[in-house]
Amino acid sequence: MRGKRGRPRRRPDVVLADRGYDHDKYRRLVRDLGVNPLIARRGTEHGSGLGTQRWVVERAFAHLHWFRRLRIRWEIRDDIHEAFLTLGCALICWRRLKSFR
Repeated sequence: MRGKRGRPRRRPDVVLADRGYDHDKYRRLVRDLGVNPLIARRGTEHGSGLGTQRWVVERAFAHLHWFRRLRIRWEIRDDIHEAFLTLGCALICWRRLKSFR
C-alpha cells in the first residue's frame, strides 16, 4: 500500500508563542486541534522561559537572512524560492558541520 513519502506527520504536543498571541481566541483554536498552547500573558513579568526555546527559531531565520535572495524575495515562482531556501539550509548545515572538525 502506497501513501505519501516520508515520515508520518505528528501533531506537536505544545505550541510556543509570544505576547502578541495572548488572546483566548487563539488558545481555544489551538486546544481544539488537540495541542497545548504555551502563550506568554500580557502584563506579566518577563522571564517565563519561552524565549530560550523560541531563540532557536529566530536564530535559524537570522542565518537564512545571510543569503540576499532569501532576505528579499525576488522569485515569483514558489518552486524556485523553495529551491533557494533548501540550498540555503544545506549551506548552513554544511558550515556548521565543517566547524566541528
